[in-house]
Amino acid sequence: MKTLRTALGLAALSLVVPALTACGDDGPTLVIYNAQHEQLLDEIAPAFEKETGINVELRNGSDLELSNQLVQEGDATKADVFLTENSPAMSQVEAAGLLAALPSATLDKIPADYRPPSGDWTGFVARSTVLVYNTDDVEESDLPASILDLADPAWDGKICFSPTGADFQAIVAAVLEIEGEDATKQWLEGIKANGTTYDGNNVVLESVNSGECEVGIVYHYYWARDRAESGDVSDHSAQYYFGDQDPGAFVSVSGAGVLDSSDMKKEAQQFVDFLVSEKGQQIIADSYALEYPLNPAVSLDDDNVKPFKQLQPPPVNVSDLDAKAVVDLLTEVGFL
Repeated sequence: MKTLRTALGLAALSLVVPALTACGDDGPTLVIYNAQHEQLLDEIAPAFEKETGINVELRNGSDLELSNQLVQEGDATKADVFLTENSPAMSQVEAAGLLAALPSATLDKIPADYRPPSGDWTGFVARSTVLVYNTDDVEESDLPASILDLADPAWDGKICFSPTGADFQAIVAAVLEIEGEDATKQWLEGIKANGTTYDGNNVVLESVNSGECEVGIVYHYYWARDRAESGDVSDHSAQYYFGDQDPGAFVSVSGAGVLDSSDMKKEAQQFVDFLVSEKGQQIIADSYALEYPLNPAVSLDDDNVKPFKQLQPPPVNVSDLDAKAVVDLLTEVGFL
């Protein structure tokens, strides 16, 4: 699988020049290729700068956009740190041999389930797969026990999702790792026949809330954020969390790694350590993001989000989520 990840076709997704955001003053600057949410890093980076005096420059882009760019740049990259929203893109860069091992003191802050055995990167925040459903049209008791059941003809015309984004692709990667290629292809063909596709998870949320579709596949924070803000596109919907280690209970991990080619490796490791420290994780917990901190010393406290300890995700090695195989399958089925 590593060979496939390393060889991820650059033609699958076009490269886009990342947006640059400079956070610090003159002096040596840590360059971070950031595929996590910009708003979240706009809170974390200044706090790191204030604590350490190290300048930070954020180059923002999407998961596979930036991982493709790093593989293409190789040792010539200007990046010191790579942050992803989902782990398949980080696994691609890991498989290309571009990451430096992180210190054990940093790795030990995060449970082993949410970082690779290699120690080349670590998870720092997570989100749960959920179904958001229209409460006027669907009773919770009628929802499926497994996300795989959505391929059943009984759900024809009732589901929606956004297959082009990194979120959905990470979910497919988990299904692929757990169920295998044939079952995953069959599932994708089933939900394609049954569903409506949209460009973006917020559009999925709006469509469920308006009754255009009955259920949508998203991550938990889309619905929770709207509830925390206005409730305009969540007042006729609710969230449903899968359990029993179903593929639909998959918890996707955002990754942080240091580029082995970095001339500021010490400072880059300081940034990753800050990210997983109690201080950095508390910034995440208190932010708009409503994502789950992964340091057990910090928890997300929000009435609209199921507590992390109550989730029942399937066991998945975060390094085994194969970006290329997912893109190939989605292309074969006709989603890309």
